[in-house]
Amino acid sequence: MSANEEAARHREVRNAWALSAPALILLLVAAIGPLFIMLVYSFLTPGQYGNVEWKFSWDAWIGTLYSRDIFDGTLKLADAHLTIFWRSVKLSLLTTIITFIVGFPTAWFIATRSPRSRALWLFLITIPFWTNLLIRTFAINEIIRNEGLINSVLMWMGVIDQPINMIYTDTAVFVGMTYVYLPLMVLPLFASIDRFDMRLLEAGYDLYASRWQVLRRVIVPIVRPGIVAGSILVFIPALGAYVTPRILGGGKNMMIGNFIELQFGQGRNWPLGAALSVLLLIVVTIALMFYVRASTKGTNNG
Repeated sequence: MSANEEAARHREVRNAWALSAPALILLLVAAIGPLFIMLVYSFLTPGQYGNVEWKFSWDAWIGTLYSRDIFDGTLKLADAHLTIFWRSVKLSLLTTIITFIVGFPTAWFIATRSPRSRALWLFLITIPFWTNLLIRTFAINEIIRNEGLINSVLMWMGVIDQPINMIYTDTAVFVGMTYVYLPLMVLPLFASIDRFDMRLLEAGYDLYASRWQVLRRVIVPIVRPGIVAGSILVFIPALGAYVTPRILGGGKNMMIGNFIELQFGQGRNWPLGAALSVLLLIVVTIALMFYVRASTKGTNNG
């Protein structure tokens, strides 16, 4: 390589770095910076009225899973923390599964319509995004509360004599999150199904495959990227949800997002809130790595 070619290559590299510098700086300041602050806070001592004292301590990380006895200082498993962790993971997984079960046939229906009709159905799917999350959650609250639409209709029909208590339960939180995050599952699935070659279905049936075999051996492997993308888009925000559990759970059925907010607010234990935030980030990252790896392995084997 000549000196001129080498100089030209170095100029291209410098120009590329110069063009990407604004995005890198924004990423560093807006994303990595706050995470670094949370990481530092998690190793400090809580202040008396909030904030932190700049004294190194492991207490926040220990406090994520253990609680210290106020009399003898012994450690024991924090049952309340584990219950909140389990509720968060359970409801997030259930929300992801149900949104997939409902979203897959919905996306298939939209993808198999005519282009004109397809645009209308996509428009209807995206309408909830035009409304604030808080308003949508209150709408669900009006439907499932004791004097809400469901109980009123059932009592008017004579099916029940008194209202069914659905509000302020895990079921209410689950229903609310399923409604809120369903479009995030439908849209990636639609994008994958829209590129699906329908002639593969005819080929599968010509080879005497059943409907279940065509679904399992032909359709699912091809649209797997949409399934992975939709699952990620639903699971991550559901795991850290705050507004929906706060309103539909009534504060007593809180999830990890509500628990973190509690530490920065009434609990005045910023290091514990920071440790929980970092722990949540680690758990989500590990889960996504395993999920994507398993999905990729399944695609390669297929």
